[in-house]
Amino acid sequence: MIRNPRDLQRYTAGERANHWIVGICFILLALSGLAFFHPAFFPLTMLFGGGTWTRILHPYIGVVMAVFFLLMVVRFAALNLIESRDIEWLRNVNKMVDGNDHDMPEQGKYNGGQKVLFWGLVLGMVLLLASGVLMWRAWLNLPVDVVRIASVVHAAAAVWMIGLIILHVYAAIWTRGTIRAMMYGTVTRAWAKQHHRGWYRKMTGDNN
Repeated sequence: MIRNPRDLQRYTAGERANHWIVGICFILLALSGLAFFHPAFFPLTMLFGGGTWTRILHPYIGVVMAVFFLLMVVRFAALNLIESRDIEWLRNVNKMVDGNDHDMPEQGKYNGGQKVLFWGLVLGMVLLLASGVLMWRAWLNLPVDVVRIASVVHAAAAVWMIGLIILHVYAAIWTRGTIRAMMYGTVTRAWAKQHHRGWYRKMTGDNN
């Protein structure tokens, strides 16, 4: 892809790699988790070498995802703190949905919707990790009632996460130019000025 040297860098190579590792792990965990969720999905275990290997790999892939997700939180938490302009953005989100985003409140690197999504994913990840550890009987031998409650929490958190990720992917496709940022790390100045005007001003010094 030929890129304009005036394009703005939105993500470094390390940030993009971190994102894709988490994304790939999530897909693997969703497929293997669904295989255990309902017998109709059990054939998905063949992607991992059968039921036994799926059961072995699932928690370890979960640990990898949790570690790299933590790195993402360290990188991006400060940028996702909710500000008054984000609340105003959320109040006017219907304009965004209608395609009239030119009058939206000025946003920084992330808008109010992205910030809510970020913290929703953090909550889901905490629940998945905590419940997953309680369920991991290869390392812990907890009372069966604890394991059962953890299993319910784990399943609910997984549904929550899958829903948020679907929303995340849809929004990325719907907002043209967003996927390019995570593929190549850059966005056009026009894209930045339209969708994240505050960040655009910070990066370029352009106050128009």
